Order: sequence, then structure tokens, then C-alpha cells
Amino acid sequence: MHAVSSRCHLVYALAPDGVSAREANDLLNEYVADESRGLAVWHDHFVGEHGGAVVLDTRDDDEEARLADPGPLGGWQLSVHPLTFSLSSVGFSAQTKFTLEQYRGVSLDELAAGEPDDPRYWWRRSA
Repeated sequence: MHAVSSRCHLVYALAPDGVSAREANDLLNEYVADESRGLAVWHDHFVGEHGGAVVLDTRDDDEEARLADPGPLGGWQLSVHPLTFSLSSVGFSAQTKFTLEQYRGVSLDELAAGEPDDPRYWWRRSA
């Protein structure tokens, strides 16, 4: 394998009218699960407008080429944006930490310690 762009890409995806929230979530999850698009670093679904966003770490020519293929998101409004500082999955994580610390003066650990005991916070169940 040879690195082409050596960076992560943000994929912004909006479902067409008529696609239910459940179907949009399932299709986005199918897109994220396709390992041929590179490492899926992060994803989330939108509230209100059906769709979501994905960060993919492409590591070779084939993975980068797959960004042009909508796969299960055919007919969706898709935009793909290479990220400036997130040069890898680890870089994406480091950029998150940097942004919190430099722009808000808080660490992720501090934020986690201050979170309420809320059953919607699924990440607390695995901690």
C-alpha cells in the first residue's frame, strides 16, 4: 500500500426527500461499514434532516478512489472534504484534543468527569 493523500476526509451526506430517518440511518451505517473506503474514524447521524457525516482515513489509491462512489448513498447529496490537520486517524483524535484545549481550555477527561449520569450517554455504559 502506498499513501496517496495521507489525510482524513469528511463526508457530508443528506438523504433525498422521502427517505425515512430509519432508512437514512441504516444506509449511512452501511456506507460506514464498507471497509473498502478506508478506516471509519468517526460518524454521526443528523437530528431533523436525514443524513449524517463520516470521517474516513484513506490509506491507498483504491480507498481514496472509493470516495467518489456513493455506494448505498446513491441519489443523496454528498460532499467530500479533505481535512487540513487530520492527516490520519490518530491526527483526527489529536485535533479534537487540541481544539478543546486551545479554544476552550478544557480536556476531554475534564468534560467526562463533569457529565451527568444520563442513560442517553451510551459511551458511559462502556466505561
